[in-house]
Amino acid sequence: MSMLNAGRVGRPHGLDGSFHVTRPRGLLLTLGGSVRIGEDVHEIVRRAGTEDRPILRLRGIDDRAGAEALREADLLVERAAAPPLPEGEYWPEDLEGCTVLTPDGRELGVVAAMRALPSCEVLEVGDLLVPLVGDAVVSIDLDARRIVVDPEFLGVEMS
Repeated sequence: MSMLNAGRVGRPHGLDGSFHVTRPRGLLLTLGGSVRIGEDVHEIVRRAGTEDRPILRLRGIDDRAGAEALREADLLVERAAAPPLPEGEYWPEDLEGCTVLTPDGRELGVVAAMRALPSCEVLEVGDLLVPLVGDAVVSIDLDARRIVVDPEFLGVEMS
């Protein structure tokens, strides 16, 4: 996938076209960077707020009505513009669709989404939540689109 989701346009903030970002990925929302909304690409000309609750203003969106018109739109960033992640960290888009297996090759399902919980991030695999911790995840092979997990740690009965 060549685009990463950096968040979603939330409610307007002030009168100048600024808006809150919901579900933000702060690493991708940098002052001077670009985001795609639909077919349009906009430069980020203001970044305020916090990492968890950023406020952005985009070039060409100059009033509250303009920000309101974008509400709920996804903010996409080119993967090539994304900073490299530290070893052992992954973009959710890279893990979604991977097959989850036990060490002996039994398939448990496919990753539907990665979700951030208060204690750690988890992979949604059907009804199973797999925490992204070393005790649960044995290996991740993005090229093969496979994630091997420890069923005993996860409490999965293998009969």
